[in-house]
Amino acid sequence: MFYRLKRMASLTRVAIDPPRAQPQRSGIALVAIVRNEARYIAEWAGFHAAAGVRHFYIYDNGCTDGTIEALRAALPASQLTVVPWDQKFRLGFWGGEVHNQMLAYAHATRNFGGAYRWMSWIDIDEFLVPKTGTLTEALAPLEPYLMISLPWHMFGRSGHEVPPEGGIIPNYLRRHPNPMEKSLLKFKVICDPCQVTACKVHWMEVSGETVSVNDRGAPASLKGRDAPEFYSADRIQLNHYYTRSTADLMQKMARGSNMTVAQGPHERRVMRKVANIEAVEIEDTTAALWWALHGGEGA
Repeated sequence: MFYRLKRMASLTRVAIDPPRAQPQRSGIALVAIVRNEARYIAEWAGFHAAAGVRHFYIYDNGCTDGTIEALRAALPASQLTVVPWDQKFRLGFWGGEVHNQMLAYAHATRNFGGAYRWMSWIDIDEFLVPKTGTLTEALAPLEPYLMISLPWHMFGRSGHEVPPEGGIIPNYLRRHPNPMEKSLLKFKVICDPCQVTACKVHWMEVSGETVSVNDRGAPASLKGRDAPEFYSADRIQLNHYYTRSTADLMQKMARGSNMTVAQGPHERRVMRKVANIEAVEIEDTTAALWWALHGGEGA
């Protein structure tokens, strides 16, 4: 009972004063909090750099495996900012946890967002895939809007027990066919950081509102975006490589959640999601074809 009360008292949303827009702000910045992703982070960074990301703000949540060194080798220093972020904060008498990922997102938005037209807050197993051209080109028709919601396209193990040679994009080609499947549905957002007034992990408030648009520009409320008709990946597809290989999946579960949770229930939740992803699958080569065309594996 006390554990549940502590979870209820945890801080998962924080209000901020938005950053002031700098003259000639432009482009898109990515924010990510990382812990021990050395195997995959260079591919993730290289893909998004090729897709037109101007700058990467990486919050180091206690990496010990060479993640930051691999990242520095993959990106020029002018394109990368690393922030130490190995911490757990708790609140008052109840000891409710402050969500460290949410806190990183708020810090990045407030301190760095003023230089950019767009900012997105994603994980290393998530890829923003432009359907054509770059992310900047894909976002150009959405200039009038403040927040774009992109649904996860959920990829499973694609038959890999151990990490295959060649990275994620060319090897993980099978996903659940319905991004709006209720048991799997979540979104990440791309926002105007100079309008962000509150931060969570899967959505922001912009100018005090939670209304967002899909990548066709169709608006919806926070709950309304769960409706099947809100789905769109016409310009940008958000791929979530949730499991990677079986070995990666086991490491992911052992690492635990971003918040302090009981390990057993956490592992059961993860495996239920994996079963749902892999119950029905289709082949999806969207990212692989884009990457081959723009200098990646197979180019």
